[in-house]
Amino acid sequence: MSQTAIEVAITDTRKEASADDSRPVVPAPRKKRSILVYLSIAWLVVLIAAAVFADLLPLASYATPVGKPRTTPQLGSLDLLLGTDTLGRSMLSRIVYGARVSLVIGAVAGLIGFLVGSLTGLLAGYFGRRLDSVVTLVADAMLAFPPLILLLALASILTPSVPTMLLGLTLMVIPSFIRLSRANTMAWSSREFIRAARNMGAGHGRILFKEILPNVLAPLAAFLPIIMAALIVAEGSLSFLGLGIPPPQPSWGGMISDGKDAIATYPHLVFVPALVIFFTVFALNQVGDHLRAKYDRTLHD
Repeated sequence: MSQTAIEVAITDTRKEASADDSRPVVPAPRKKRSILVYLSIAWLVVLIAAAVFADLLPLASYATPVGKPRTTPQLGSLDLLLGTDTLGRSMLSRIVYGARVSLVIGAVAGLIGFLVGSLTGLLAGYFGRRLDSVVTLVADAMLAFPPLILLLALASILTPSVPTMLLGLTLMVIPSFIRLSRANTMAWSSREFIRAARNMGAGHGRILFKEILPNVLAPLAAFLPIIMAALIVAEGSLSFLGLGIPPPQPSWGGMISDGKDAIATYPHLVFVPALVIFFTVFALNQVGDHLRAKYDRTLHD
């Protein structure tokens, strides 16, 4: 190669390099983190901590009057910060102790429904055939039955108590987890790595619990806070109808029911527990949506 050809090649290379350097650099996209998610997590942490350590807080008993009935919220006293109810009991104390009922029922019923429904849907989606047909039929029948009618029937037949509400609410959420687990299992069962595992001689147990379950678990766990939010609303609805936790044990729905007759003159009796339910349900939905967007692999594949 002649000297002139070499110089021309070097010049072209420099031009290409300078052209590459002049190209705009596009930064990697960053995922926006909503301030609502952090506020929701903070609200849930404060609420759970208050419910767990309620006995250590400087609050009056939820069954003991601390002032005149239907006192409006006022500063200067922790017990009167949110006012008093129709019997003069502290609204703040009853909100904190009522959180125990709502959170325990929502968490326990949600977790039991999560475990039972996820395992049932996993088996039905993987093995298919008759097992899938039977499970699908039962789940569709349970979803077709009005959930409020089911809860009212159980509350009228059995004694209103925490175990009764747990039974009814658990039966209400199991079909949702069955359908979600079954759909995700069927989607992952057709992947190439599952076929490779079968060809290598892996048994059903290894494929189910080592290959499919870790991939199915993320969207199911992300769906759990949303189910818990629905359970808290259902528990509040039953307590509002008088079929929830019997008095004097406080519950948010029961507090709304006690103050509904005086809502025109003393709106804090209804709006205080209603706002607590709203913020809790909103926070759980925000956290559930955030977890699903972050850990559900089907949204990124």
